[in-house]
Amino acid sequence: MPEMPEMETYRRLLSTSVNNLPITDVVINREKSINVPVVTFRNELIGRKIINIRRRAKYLLFDLDSEDSLLLHLMLGGWMYIGGEDDTPDRTKQIIITFYSKQLQFIGLRLGFLHLLKKEALNKKLENLGPELNELSLEKWVSLLQKRRGKIKTTLINQEVVAGIGNLYSDEICYEAKVHPEQTSLTVEQLSNLYHAMVNVMKEAIHYGGYMDNPLYKEDNLVGSFYERRKVYDREGEKCKRCNSIIQKIKISSRKSYICPHCQIVSA
Repeated sequence: MPEMPEMETYRRLLSTSVNNLPITDVVINREKSINVPVVTFRNELIGRKIINIRRRAKYLLFDLDSEDSLLLHLMLGGWMYIGGEDDTPDRTKQIIITFYSKQLQFIGLRLGFLHLLKKEALNKKLENLGPELNELSLEKWVSLLQKRRGKIKTTLINQEVVAGIGNLYSDEICYEAKVHPEQTSLTVEQLSNLYHAMVNVMKEAIHYGGYMDNPLYKEDNLVGSFYERRKVYDREGEKCKRCNSIIQKIKISSRKSYICPHCQIVSA
């Protein structure tokens, strides 16, 4: 599932590609991917422009010049492609938004969605999300986590605690901080290490375009480049880059997680 770095990469690239272009056509091939009738969705978009693209947690928000917004969540398996009729992946497109000859294609939205929302409904949808990482100081992070109990991985992926971290980056963060993801009680030093690991891992992941498999457009060499820079996630059986111990896969609340058994030990 795309996490904050993937959606932030999409936001940056799309902002320079489709902003302020008139929407000339909309094709809906899967009605369950939208929240209003197809006729309404098309009528509200065609002739409009996307004037701003924002990100909140794992969501993208496409602000229209009508003051409505499109709220996108790709969920598991969703991705996007900017192309045209002669430049398109051989995959089913659930939604296609056309800007003259350019198309923004939404692919793999079996669980994801693109909803048309008014400002009040949009705010309601997002109101329970926690702060973005850039809104979270070290002091606030330590204060917040000292009040919570439970495994740190579960806390990291809780979108009401901090927005945008999911399964992959929670493992990378715990590894960077040398904290076991099942640790429940953390010292101030460990919390500080986790905070700085969050900042460093997410900054690097954004710089290298996240981990998505599929390019956003032809000759896109950025999207997905972080995948080869992973230190621990999905590297079961490989050597730890710090100590040469063998990376292990464990399960935490039914989620697969990856650790170095030497660098990450549950402390008392």
